[in-house]
Amino acid sequence: MAELLRLLLSVSEKAANVARVCRQEAALFELLVQEKTGVDKNKKFVQDFKTLADVVIQEMIRHDVCTQFPELTGFIHGEESNKFENGLGESVTITVCAKEEDTSDLLAKVLDGDQTAAVLLTKAIHQNLQIRDEAAESLQLALSPADVGIWIDPIDATSQYIEGKEQEVSDGSFCPSGLPCALVLIGVYLRDTGEPVMGVINQPFSHKDSTGKGWKGQHFWGVSYGEVNRCSFAYPKQSLKKKNDSLSVVLSSSERREVKDALAPLCNGCLKYASGAGYKILCVIQGLVDVYVLSEGSTFKWDSCAPHALLRALGGGVSNLGECLSAVSNGNKGFKAELTYHQPQAGCQGVDRWANRGGIVAYLDSAVIDRVVGALVGKI
Repeated sequence: MAELLRLLLSVSEKAANVARVCRQEAALFELLVQEKTGVDKNKKFVQDFKTLADVVIQEMIRHDVCTQFPELTGFIHGEESNKFENGLGESVTITVCAKEEDTSDLLAKVLDGDQTAAVLLTKAIHQNLQIRDEAAESLQLALSPADVGIWIDPIDATSQYIEGKEQEVSDGSFCPSGLPCALVLIGVYLRDTGEPVMGVINQPFSHKDSTGKGWKGQHFWGVSYGEVNRCSFAYPKQSLKKKNDSLSVVLSSSERREVKDALAPLCNGCLKYASGAGYKILCVIQGLVDVYVLSEGSTFKWDSCAPHALLRALGGGVSNLGECLSAVSNGNKGFKAELTYHQPQAGCQGVDRWANRGGIVAYLDSAVIDRVVGALVGKI
């Protein structure tokens, strides 16, 4: 199973490179953007976008993983439909082919015959990128790929990726918006229980390169299975909070006023806001904030699976906020209601089948979630 982690690290870097290539060509980037419609539209946003980069990354990961681990065929799930419509109104199903020229021909159909753009993307898809991570390579894990499934978010915080704010922050600093919030998320869960057991996060736009024009990325990973709890973050930056310490809380800017008002006293009125569900959970992982709270069901399994695994490896988790509130209201304090990833929501269609209904709370310290739930119970 350690071989799967090593593969996911490498395909995440390929994915990050595809994302960077698509941003480097302005004309290509404009061509790639399409608006999501119908059952695939995320209700949280007035406009949500699907990019060819999303689809290409998703299908590239699916292709590479299934080639090495065929037992995962049919158990790799993503945010995006792989059907794309070109300028002529033709529907094209995106797949990664065995030969570069076949992939290029397929992409050219989507790109209205733009062979230059198709070749550029194809080279990024088919290149052999390897990440060397000594800690990941030394990991021993008695888990079969036949027992797991995978959730992919090709580019989390798509709106930030599209808007392209070239905001660069110092290493390990909090970034409220911009390209650093766009992440590649690959999460692995147990098919039987839905527990997240492995996660890879790649941040394609972490910092500028030596020229100051291009971007470099960074990656993070975590494994939590049985007695194995390993993470590329050995120790978060902040120590565990005492009962009365002020907390650092990150929210979406669109969060409900009742939630903001209830949580403000926990952080001396200094709430933080950032873009991207994956990025906000990453901030918890890094110790940049203590907790991420979202009261609405506007995140999905592909948003939370990968970072959830990293939090579990560090002793934290991601819980269903609504279920936690209900438990406390019924006198059952300390109920964590951890998210699972193997079953769709009954009676829902489209992306709503995989929504984290009830909202989420991501934390490192279990005492923090108790304080947050205590502040919110009866308020929302």
